Amino acid sequence: MPGLDPLLARQRSRGRIWFTREDALEFLPPPALTAALGKLIRKGAIANPRQGFYLILSPQDKGAPDPKRWIHALMQHQGIDYRISLLTAAHLHGAAEEPKSFQLIAARPLRELTLGDHRLEFIPLKESSFKRSNRAEWLTELKSDTGAAKLAGIELTLFDCARWLHKAGGMSQVAQIARTLGAKARPARLAALARIGESADARRLGYLLELAGHEPQAKALDAIAQRAKTTKLLDPTSGLEQGELSGRWKITVNWPK
Repeated sequence: MPGLDPLLARQRSRGRIWFTREDALEFLPPPALTAALGKLIRKGAIANPRQGFYLILSPQDKGAPDPKRWIHALMQHQGIDYRISLLTAAHLHGAAEEPKSFQLIAARPLRELTLGDHRLEFIPLKESSFKRSNRAEWLTELKSDTGAAKLAGIELTLFDCARWLHKAGGMSQVAQIARTLGAKARPARLAALARIGESADARRLGYLLELAGHEPQAKALDAIAQRAKTTKLLDPTSGLEQGELSGRWKITVNWPK
């Protein structure tokens, strides 16, 4: 009985470095398949990041290929929508060093995944909020030799970093990202994202864009600040409750720049 070598060869010929259990069942019945998969895993020929999903490894992979090459297939397999964002997106847009974790926003909670030299971090967002923000016009494609993955566009990356400060390296890192990417952000898109997101996030981002001298982009967020009824902390993670008040953004600047 042939093993799974024909399957691996077929997938490679199609430009795919993954396969599912359903794919493998075309070649082997369940009892023999379980044994064959276990043997390939022990040999370091494949990896199993999630149930029923397998990666085909090459000697240079060090335990797993770059997640950019297979994350879309994995998330499709799980039936979960996603976007690459935060520090990973900022890095891919040229605004940050490559982070230690490959960060994604996901439409439901998922446990962290470590595979070889790669750590994948999934930040959950309530499904209704996720659907509002994960619109095609606010995403871009991250292309690789195996296909394309969903990457937050510049404006969505800025908003995600402003929302999840603690996941994006803290206020100083987010300020640097806003400084680097702000001029490239489209004001109309920033305004549209502000209307469907949290007011505090938009006001925080507006302050950072103003601080960086990106006035057209900051001005796009003015309307949200003008409607705000309460004052928020610029950095809710700092532990500081006092600071200078920014009347324009209705935030307390509790961040020692």
